[in-house]
Amino acid sequence: MGVVVIILAAGYGVAAGLLLPRAAYRLSVGPEESWRGHCPAGHPLRGWLGPARCRPPGPAPGAPGAPGRRRGHPYGPWAGWAAGLAGGVCGVLAAVGGARPETAVHVLLAPVLVLLALVDLAVHRLPDVLTLPLAAAVTALLGAAALLPGAAGSWRLAVSGGAALGAAYLLLHLINPAGMGLGDVKLALALGVTLGWYGWGVWAAGAFLGFLYGSLYGLALVLRGPGGRKQGFAFGPFMAAGALTGVLLGAFGA
Repeated sequence: MGVVVIILAAGYGVAAGLLLPRAAYRLSVGPEESWRGHCPAGHPLRGWLGPARCRPPGPAPGAPGAPGRRRGHPYGPWAGWAAGLAGGVCGVLAAVGGARPETAVHVLLAPVLVLLALVDLAVHRLPDVLTLPLAAAVTALLGAAALLPGAAGSWRLAVSGGAALGAAYLLLHLINPAGMGLGDVKLALALGVTLGWYGWGVWAAGAFLGFLYGSLYGLALVLRGPGGRKQGFAFGPFMAAGALTGVLLGAFGA
């Protein structure tokens, strides 16, 4: 049963990851810009989900006057990388969490974190259209999971954890707006709910590890040369990595 759960979770992650690149490209814009509606060559994009590969308009392959098979050109994140990352995260969550209700919630929402990481890496921005619905979804779904048999956490602590981590990041934003964006604050709401589910010990570990991972990367930038001292970087992926580590520790302990 455990192997089946892991395979299903990893397969879901791979399938979801294959659909993320186009959305990542369309959402990777500045704060005042509209979502991208065209590829770099100017061709209109259809839909939000799928690989980031543009097929120029024209006659269908095999039709009279068609130049032959049109492969199109890539314009965004590589689908294989997104699929591998999402599949790996979902598989590890299922392997450690087992067939618990909260594990299903974590696996279901993990591709959204991957999408947020892709956007943040591209433009150093975490769009509200992803962070706020993610916070609402994880709160509601963990609330439903708490009602099911086999749940190993507390919804009350989860809600408290979300409020606490969001407040902590908001304070950091008010102290240093240039170093901590509001997108990080909104992402902290969802991550705090997820970490709080397993208790304050896991909450503290996940929050600390996010800062630790980010600090180690920042130190590596500084050691690379003088330019690294002033080089900004996306903090959202490190927040997500810290939360993932905390959730795995909590699930293993449970």
